[in-house]
Amino acid sequence: MEKEFTDVSIPTSLYKKIEGKIKGSEITSVSSYVAKVLRESLSKEEATQEALTKEDEEKVKKRLKALGYID
Repeated sequence: MEKEFTDVSIPTSLYKKIEGKIKGSEITSVSSYVAKVLRESLSKEEATQEALTKEDEEKVKKRLKALGYID
């Protein structure tokens, strides 16, 4: 399966910083590094959005107590 790519522009100074950061690492290109960081960031964001809010957590606890599942 062929992957599709698009161009994204970043400041040259940032590009050079990333080049320096990945030099000597297993990451072979700035594009690979940026894609990896964006995937991780989006994954964390999605996980955060799926988590219960404190209010929802309290509602669940109250319901479980009312049903006798927890004390």
